[in-house]
Amino acid sequence: MLRKSISGCSKQFLEHGNTVQIAKRGFVATTPSWKKKMPDRPAFVPESHLTEAFLKGSGPGGQKINKTSSAVQLKHLPTGLVLKVQHTRSRSQNRKIAREMLAERVELLQKGKESRVAVVGETKRKKKSSAVKKSKRKYRMLEEDKAKYGTAEELAEEDEEGK
Repeated sequence: MLRKSISGCSKQFLEHGNTVQIAKRGFVATTPSWKKKMPDRPAFVPESHLTEAFLKGSGPGGQKINKTSSAVQLKHLPTGLVLKVQHTRSRSQNRKIAREMLAERVELLQKGKESRVAVVGETKRKKKSSAVKKSKRKYRMLEEDKAKYGTAEELAEEDEEGK
């Protein structure tokens, strides 16, 4: 076991075989070293490549949303990609969210399957399909047991008849 301390921090790194653990304040987060590292988040698109417009919002949220120009519309000039964001009532938060989403979309166009968005989507799809398979396996086993042993009510009736 190898222990290292970072100067001035209360973190300890523990190395066990092929996993690295980070101990901090009694909690241990384990990340397998064999696990594939996620691609870095995309860099923001330069302001010179954007046109920005503020629009009146629509949808749920009532009169306040409909009166204020808090929705943000960004257009990426090199690709012609247009994005409208109205997640919150705050214009500054919507601007930040819109820039993050635009950077992700541009990266997806440039890198394709190697982009962060594609990798995250693929990971979620695999987890979902695994959960569906597990559920189907569980219910198939229950059906087999029911066919083999009968239902709980049938077993209870047999017990009563045997008495």
